[in-house]
Amino acid sequence: MITMDDIIREGHPTLRAVAKEVPIPPTAEDVELGKEMLQFLKNSQDPEKAEELQLRGGVGLAAPQLDVSKRIIAVHVPSVDPEKPESGISTVMYNPKVLSHSVQEACLGEGEGCLSVDREVPGYVVRAARITVSYFDAEGEKHKIRLKNYNAIVVQHEIDHINGIMFYDHIDEKNPLQLKDGVLVIE
Repeated sequence: MITMDDIIREGHPTLRAVAKEVPIPPTAEDVELGKEMLQFLKNSQDPEKAEELQLRGGVGLAAPQLDVSKRIIAVHVPSVDPEKPESGISTVMYNPKVLSHSVQEACLGEGEGCLSVDREVPGYVVRAARITVSYFDAEGEKHKIRLKNYNAIVVQHEIDHINGIMFYDHIDEKNPLQLKDGVLVIE
């Protein structure tokens, strides 16, 4: 079971390395790692489990955050709309790639956080509002999905991790809380 002790923190060289592609279909070891990553996210969002295991809440986790330099990410974003449970996303992606993205940009009003960063980093992290992503699942089947707004931001954050990019690399150092016109702010 993955705990906070397994997650490496900023400054660790693995977080700045470009991760290696995994073989398709993924190995049994890679499939197991993906399952454990997704379970960590589910545990971190369960108030009782999170308290018991001392977990910080997370919606995404990338293998490099566990000091495993492989292109594996897990995302678990529950639907906030009971009428539309499909508006959430819960999956493990092997070798994910952004195929296209919107011109429209978006950011989270409260900024972004990261399980590998133990400090507040003020500033807007501007990303594409909509993306199309391809990835492989645990069985080696290829998928192509369109994501928008919060789900798109979460997946872009995790794909950045497998490319050695941290969320604060996107923050304007001189004007961290200034936005260009037209950027969608998601509250």
